[in-house]
Amino acid sequence: MRITPQDASLRTCEICALAPVMPVLVVEDAACARPLAQALVAGGLPALEVTLRTGAALDAIREMAQVKGGVVGAGTLITPKDAEAAKAAGAQFGVSPGATDALLDACEAIGLPLLPGAATATEAMRLLARGYGMLKFFPAEASGGAPALKAIGAPLPQISFCPTGGISPANAESYLSLPNVVCAGGSWVAPADLVKAGDWGAIEALARDASRLGKS
Repeated sequence: MRITPQDASLRTCEICALAPVMPVLVVEDAACARPLAQALVAGGLPALEVTLRTGAALDAIREMAQVKGGVVGAGTLITPKDAEAAKAAGAQFGVSPGATDALLDACEAIGLPLLPGAATATEAMRLLARGYGMLKFFPAEASGGAPALKAIGAPLPQISFCPTGGISPANAESYLSLPNVVCAGGSWVAPADLVKAGDWGAIEALARDASRLGKS
């Protein structure tokens, strides 16, 4: 059951490499979860991050875990209890805005691959020293955007990133063109109005467009 930081990073890197964009989802109604996941997967975005920001999040993970072809993870993991609840709900990986020893210890103990967050070279180096080579760069735009991530990558080329926070179709390519970026996290592929309207066709189209980013 236990997972090493090195194996955790290998697994999260594999998941991030499934598509250029990982949808960051805030699900208010678990009844929408399965059709939402189906639309995103059909559009070419199989790796899904459900943030633990709503009361429906864990139920949404349970629903999405049943969708063929999808790989569902839990975002906004802050505490060991968050990690345990996410794993019990069926999450195949976790994502955190930062990293604490308590959270890292818990995820390793229960075998939940974690994508921990870092915004500075010091934070990235500390995680690398523990064995984590695949990180979340958050908050991406507020932390200097693609130029900052490019600068961090110069002395730390052995670390790969999934930038998240302020990513949009307008700036995604600037991140995806960097050699240290595997994918980018974004919420634009599942806007709240389309989810509320149940317009799964429109969401699938947005996902399909996002799946083509970085391939031109």
